[in-house]
Amino acid sequence: MSCSILNNQKSMEPAEFPAFDAESHRGGRGVMPENTIPSMLYSLSLDEITTLEMDVKVTADRKLILSHDDYLNPWITTKPTGEVLTEEEKKEYVFMQMNYEEIKKFDVGSKAHHLFPEQRKIEVSIPLLEDVIDSVQHFIKKEGRKQVFYNIETKSSEEGDHRYNPIPEEFVKLLMEVVEKKDITPYVIVQSADVRTLRVLREKYPNIRTSYLVGARRKDFTVEEDLDVLGFQPDIYSPNFKYITREDVEKCQKMGMKVVVWTPNTKKEIEELKAMGVDGIITDYPELLLD
Repeated sequence: MSCSILNNQKSMEPAEFPAFDAESHRGGRGVMPENTIPSMLYSLSLDEITTLEMDVKVTADRKLILSHDDYLNPWITTKPTGEVLTEEEKKEYVFMQMNYEEIKKFDVGSKAHHLFPEQRKIEVSIPLLEDVIDSVQHFIKKEGRKQVFYNIETKSSEEGDHRYNPIPEEFVKLLMEVVEKKDITPYVIVQSADVRTLRVLREKYPNIRTSYLVGARRKDFTVEEDLDVLGFQPDIYSPNFKYITREDVEKCQKMGMKVVVWTPNTKKEIEELKAMGVDGIITDYPELLLD
């Protein structure tokens, strides 16, 4: 085997995982407009943050954008006319039915967020994933900052296939085309509650770290039952912090999985989780993770 092939394979291997993974949820939506370039750059300004967490959706013209929602969210969206998007109108603005040129005209940062009153008001549009990566990598190079990981969540469901999201095979292909084009493969984690996405990654991109998101059903399921649903052991087990115990943490770690929980938003919750031994925390308030 040639040296060039060996070097290429080595470059594809996941980078060493942080000793403690401090993740900024949607770029830190407690203080900045979520899933935007300003939020990601703000999080980068905090040296202790090791990972930027973000959500991706797919547009009608098959571009990847940062958004947690299937459509423009009336909680955060202002129309190009300056009018506020209403709850009744939201289903008229489904991303899978809109091209990016139309989507980027909407402002998702000026409107006050009722859940996060301290969030800064900034006129900003929904960005392309590739533009986010370019901005992050430019900041890292310019400031000499340590490389961060990208925890990218594929927002999809079987019920949403063809309407709100592509089928998993296409979604993963579109995502990995961007990741590989931008040469960030070793620093990418793909997380999802849609087990189909993670199964495609396991089969076609086994070098990518996978994170299994688990919500309220943790109340009724054991770790083993959760993994039975997925069908394999991911690199990271990522439950809602309310439904994790010290015993669960120890069990996952003995199995070889990292435990990264979401989304505690108080110092007390975070300190209790650290004492429990979790490997990482995803929070809306990244300053809370600073020592």
